[in-house]
Amino acid sequence: MSLEAHSQKQREIEELPQVTIRFAGDSGDGMQLTGTQFTNTSAIFGNDVSTMPDFPAEIRAPAGTVYGVSGFQLQFSSSDIYTPGDVVDCLVAMNPAALKVNLRDLKHGGVIILNEDGFTEQTLKLAGMEKNPLKDGSLGKYTVHTIPMTQSTVRACEEVGLTGKGAARCKNFFALGIVCWLYSRPLEPIIEFIDTKFKDKEQLREANTRVLKAGYFFGETAELFTRVFRVRKAHLPPGVYREVHGNEALAIGLITAGQLANKPIFYGSYPITPASDILHELARHKQFGVKTMQAEDEIAAICSALGASFGGALGVTASAGPGIALKMEALGLAVMVELPLVVINVQRGGPSTGLPTKVEQADLFQAIVGRNGECPLPVIAPQSPSDCFQTAIDAIRIATKFMTPVMVLSDGFIANSAEPWRFPDADSLEPIEVEHPEETNGEDGSFLPYMRDEWLSRPWALPGTPGLMHRIGGLEKEDVTGNVSYDPENHQRMVDLRQEKVDKVADFLPEQEVLNDPDGTAELLIIGWGSTYGAIRETTRRLMRKGTRVAHVQLRHLNPFPKNFGAILERYADRPILVPEMNKGQLALLIRGRYLIDAKPLTKVQGRPFTTTEIMESVEHLLAERGKVAK
Repeated sequence: MSLEAHSQKQREIEELPQVTIRFAGDSGDGMQLTGTQFTNTSAIFGNDVSTMPDFPAEIRAPAGTVYGVSGFQLQFSSSDIYTPGDVVDCLVAMNPAALKVNLRDLKHGGVIILNEDGFTEQTLKLAGMEKNPLKDGSLGKYTVHTIPMTQSTVRACEEVGLTGKGAARCKNFFALGIVCWLYSRPLEPIIEFIDTKFKDKEQLREANTRVLKAGYFFGETAELFTRVFRVRKAHLPPGVYREVHGNEALAIGLITAGQLANKPIFYGSYPITPASDILHELARHKQFGVKTMQAEDEIAAICSALGASFGGALGVTASAGPGIALKMEALGLAVMVELPLVVINVQRGGPSTGLPTKVEQADLFQAIVGRNGECPLPVIAPQSPSDCFQTAIDAIRIATKFMTPVMVLSDGFIANSAEPWRFPDADSLEPIEVEHPEETNGEDGSFLPYMRDEWLSRPWALPGTPGLMHRIGGLEKEDVTGNVSYDPENHQRMVDLRQEKVDKVADFLPEQEVLNDPDGTAELLIIGWGSTYGAIRETTRRLMRKGTRVAHVQLRHLNPFPKNFGAILERYADRPILVPEMNKGQLALLIRGRYLIDAKPLTKVQGRPFTTTEIMESVEHLLAERGKVAK
């Protein structure tokens, strides 16, 4: 009999449609590991899941302070979900700082599970608390369970010879065991993880397994909890699933694109939060022809990737906003020489170093107009962690077809969050056609490197091909021949051609879809891009349940916009158009300037993603204003 079945025999179980949990503690308390293992267990159980890790911005922030708090939030559900949850149902806090930072997000009557041993005079002082919340009655509106986790962990480790600080480090598994019991999660997947992670460290393997079970049985025997909860399996489309983070999905998508194009991927990168995991993942897959290089700086990273593209590989580089700024001159070179290159910007809070572990969408202007001169390139954005897979393939497809660099705008929320990803059918993925000329194309037998096809793309001639020698560099090119030219009319023509080529990408894109409004009668249109997708999608679902029709457009392609986007805006021009984005209104300004449509920005720059509640309140305010005007 499994531990879960044994527990069910002891208590009645209350069914819940979904639950949001947040684990919080010092950065060394293992909260990311704890949250990840609970997520994996829930996914294996069959729930739909969505996660939101939250890392400290400072390296080695002082233990016990609010600056050093690390958190991991997840929502698991018996139906499809799109966000990690607005408000928290259960908060697990390992010390006063973790409680202080996260209490504001706990719902009224929510469950708090506290490590009683973490609340000492010293930790209270470090957290800036004058009174002990376990004793002053300030937590009266919540269901609070204080548990001596550290002491219980040390006792559980005594028989395996692990004591003191070494044993105390296992307390995250004690907390995990309690929460698994409370929400009827099986322990077997976590025990398998412990066996694998510590297969060469018998003492740690045994200690963590004992602590996990000790926490589970503490929940069952301590009689602190009057109820046990269960969230049943979700009815997801049949298929093979795995949990995937955004950065993982980008890496897998790039590898897949390389296979579809029958080309090696070269990835030149300099480590930076929150993009580094793309390098880590790609470096594990050399068997697929992937070559990775950790460069000495951001400029070397992009230049090496551009050099790889010149040599016939698929050059890719990635960074966050500050690193993208350093890459801009070389990115202009890629536009000038018209070579395929994919540049991934995993956006974070700015400016400068800003909020390196927090989320923002403030690099849209940087991506579209952030270079010197008239320097256009396509810009696309994934909407969720799993969507990063297809976005990476799309970026490679556009870059190679149009012979242009492409910017992918991910962000820290997408990069670090996780959700179930359904494995695609390999046969459903269209090949990426790549051609390299082997013969000259001039009437006189010469090679014309800037002779263009119907998409205005120049030939991708590989160096060393007999007869195809040509000039390359950052100076302006003469039309067709590629020779250096300072002629004013030629510069005008080349600038216009490069812009026209990017504009023609719109002819290659699918039409923009409008969600929730097949007949165009919705009361309001919400336009989003990137990681706002989940909160907007959940907002529209809730409003439709209340009888309010709201249309939703989620833009993947930000430059150029899809060809039918202007017609969509015109259709809704007589109704409110809301644009939520984690910046000061960049997409809204682009829409206003290009289409002369009164798009209303909803902005947020707090290092945290939008909640469904925030967007709902804005929608209801706009609709109320419209009603007053109509009267």
